Amino acid sequence: SMPITPENLPKHELIGLDVEVVKSMDEGLEGLVGEVMDETESMLRIDDKWVEKKNCTFLFEIPSGEKVEVDGELIAKRPEERTGMKLPDKWR
Repeated sequence: SMPITPENLPKHELIGLDVEVVKSMDEGLEGLVGEVMDETESMLRIDDKWVEKKNCTFLFEIPSGEKVEVDGELIAKRPEERTGMKLPDKWR
């Protein structure tokens, strides 16, 4: 599969990536850091906590070591739907 880059991250499998919740409507989640263990259409499991995607902004660390900030709204769909989606301009 294609290597993950900041440009294509939203289309990729997120499980296994390290992530930080940088903004959240639930302030108790801000600053949460861990590994994405599982994912549903609307939720990410970061270590043992389920986090609603659309209420958060995430900072993912991709294998190159770069960190990429992603609005949870953008990834709030099933992984198999994300792979074919058109990305907004900032992701081209």
